[in-house]
Amino acid sequence: MSFGENLQKVRKDKRLSQEGLAEMLGVSRQAVSKWELGEGYPEVDKLLLLSEKLNISTDSLLGRDNTPIDQERTKASDRIRIVSPNEGVIINASKVARSQQFMGGKNSPKYALYASDVNDMSFTHSQNTFLAWYRNLDDVTKEIDEIQNALNAGIASYTLQYSVKCKQNLLRTIED
Repeated sequence: MSFGENLQKVRKDKRLSQEGLAEMLGVSRQAVSKWELGEGYPEVDKLLLLSEKLNISTDSLLGRDNTPIDQERTKASDRIRIVSPNEGVIINASKVARSQQFMGGKNSPKYALYASDVNDMSFTHSQNTFLAWYRNLDDVTKEIDEIQNALNAGIASYTLQYSVKCKQNLLRTIED
């Protein structure tokens, strides 16, 4: 397979969108698209970063072999990089949790999602980082389940899929 085909396959296996991968690398989504279509190649520093972020050797990306950099890294991990596109947050996390339901107006989000990087698996020694807003309990629950599934599968990165874009309006947060 070509570099572009390999990149696309690995990206999809890791459940990353082109936009999510582009954000991780500091490039445009169009650059990732061109690479996958075989219309160009990343610079060497981006190729090395791709290898690191996707947990695959440069040889594998270039079509020379299919062995992960480190077999141990393909096992379930206790940490995952979470990308929140609506809030512009990227965090390495070991635990996520939702808020209690917020009371607000018709267009106000009802739940917030927070992440923490905790070594002892409790929130007592860490700072929680706000990730995103959610319309309802089903959406935030699906998101948490998918993050946990990605962790269990050893996926290195996850881009939030069910959050809503919001804006601040005086003292209220409303959907954009």
